[in-house]
Amino acid sequence: MFNHCQRWGHCSPLVLLSHQPLQWEPACPPGVPAWPSAAVPSHDQGAAHGELLWGWVVALTVAHACLCPSRNLLDMDTFSKSDPGLRGDLPSPLSLQFGRTEVIDNTLNPDFVRKFVLDYYFEEKQNLRFDVPGVSWCCVWAQDFLGQAFVALGEVIGSQRGRLERALTGVPGKRCGTILLLAEELSNCRDIVTMQLCANKLDKKDFFGKSDPFLVFYRSNEDGTFTICHKTEVVKNTLNPVWQPFTIPVRALCNGDYDRYGDGDRAGHDFIGEFATSYRELSRAQSQFTVYEVLNPRKKCKKKKYVNSGTVTLLSFSVESEFTFVDYIRGGTQLNFTVAIDFTASNGMPSHPTSLHYASPYQLSAYALALKAVGEIIQDYDSDKLFPAYGFGAKIPPDGKISHQFPLNNNMDNPSCAGIEGVLESYLQSLRTVQLYGPTNFAPVINQVAGTAAQVTDGSQYHVLLIITDGVISDMLQTKEAIVTASALPMSIIIVGVGPAEFEAMEELDGDEVRVSSRGRYAERDIVQFVPFRDYVDDSGNQVLSMARLAKDVLAEIPEQLLSYMKTRDIKPRRADPQ
Repeated sequence: MFNHCQRWGHCSPLVLLSHQPLQWEPACPPGVPAWPSAAVPSHDQGAAHGELLWGWVVALTVAHACLCPSRNLLDMDTFSKSDPGLRGDLPSPLSLQFGRTEVIDNTLNPDFVRKFVLDYYFEEKQNLRFDVPGVSWCCVWAQDFLGQAFVALGEVIGSQRGRLERALTGVPGKRCGTILLLAEELSNCRDIVTMQLCANKLDKKDFFGKSDPFLVFYRSNEDGTFTICHKTEVVKNTLNPVWQPFTIPVRALCNGDYDRYGDGDRAGHDFIGEFATSYRELSRAQSQFTVYEVLNPRKKCKKKKYVNSGTVTLLSFSVESEFTFVDYIRGGTQLNFTVAIDFTASNGMPSHPTSLHYASPYQLSAYALALKAVGEIIQDYDSDKLFPAYGFGAKIPPDGKISHQFPLNNNMDNPSCAGIEGVLESYLQSLRTVQLYGPTNFAPVINQVAGTAAQVTDGSQYHVLLIITDGVISDMLQTKEAIVTASALPMSIIIVGVGPAEFEAMEELDGDEVRVSSRGRYAERDIVQFVPFRDYVDDSGNQVLSMARLAKDVLAEIPEQLLSYMKTRDIKPRRADPQ
């Protein structure tokens, strides 16, 4: 049965062909002065990765951000209150404007209506600047400066309920007030449909046997064209096929238009017939079988007694939401960042310029660069900004014992450091007090973080362990065992290799090609990402650019790894408190 095509738009036709397939085709408020036009990204301009946000400045895959009320602004007008607006800029490397709000007359506490829409990328540090000019009553182009605020997009998304209040600054000697930023993910029809269909008494198309029917689904487009969105398998030699259940995103089926209909083309196979329906009609049939008549327009015109070319029955139809990384962050999931740094002797004496730990007065060491690149992004998603930090492969005072998980702050009871700057300070202090030694063992620190992760597995906490190392791993078997165990827990591992060494063993731990295994057990998930730092060093010596490149690659997999854990455990994001 070649089911002709079905289109979604207002109605979707289903077409049966024989191969014979069956196809289906899815078928500023008035009076508010506007600012001079500014380029605001459209809802379609999101990138292929990340996630959608709606509102103020934000973006993920297509991320948007909602900018909401400024409070207690400066009053710069003589005879009335200020007339504030809001402008958003990307401050570096060039000041690039991404949008403006409307101007609100005569108020110091404006609630802006116009939203900013941005692409949001978890793996990038997206710095934003908001300027609040006030338009003079006498001339729309005469603007007073009421203040500005700087914020990273990740700070807003990672803040409680996606709400961040930030003080306005920039006018010497004046309190400029505050702005409240709201980030909300743009709903882009993220539901997924699972359905199953069968057909009965289809027309026979094969001369020596019965038909080989299949279904083709088409979605109608706004310009009147049609797009194939799904084909079922072919069921051989039958007029009563039962197709396997299949799953398809609703956006692929009808692009979010639940009432879209259409019909389709008859090309390539023997056409059996077609019918039209819509997503809304299908969804109403979740609790009962729904039968559609399959019609062949040509036969209907030629034969007066023509009834149909068979029927198609919707056996089952179910819908579930596809949750995103932002859903979990907004629901309260915290990213807990832990650092482990290689203090083995192969790094060289820290005081010598050839050492990988050497920090000159003019630039950071490779270890410090990797730490800042990753940590400065992840810290936006950790509310307490306290990061456990360990060293491994060194002899530690006072007795000179070798340790593979000593706290950089020298506090065994509380190894957490305050912020990334606190981790860097403790790291530099440890270089002065410990003796670099060996060997290079990863398993102890992986097991340490895994033990912490195992204490809370309800989805409210997710751990990211950053290991920075210069050499060949010494405890490969134990490390594989630790990774296999950790893969069942809410955690990911990032390994950054520094220096000129070869890192073939690290590639094996990465697990992109072959899943890591130990003693016959395979890792439940791919949780390890390895990169050599030398691949990201900027040729001109620009350390900021090197850090941005490194962070983009090593953090890109974290959202999918978090989602894979939540999905395997059937953990749904908590609903954010609307208040």
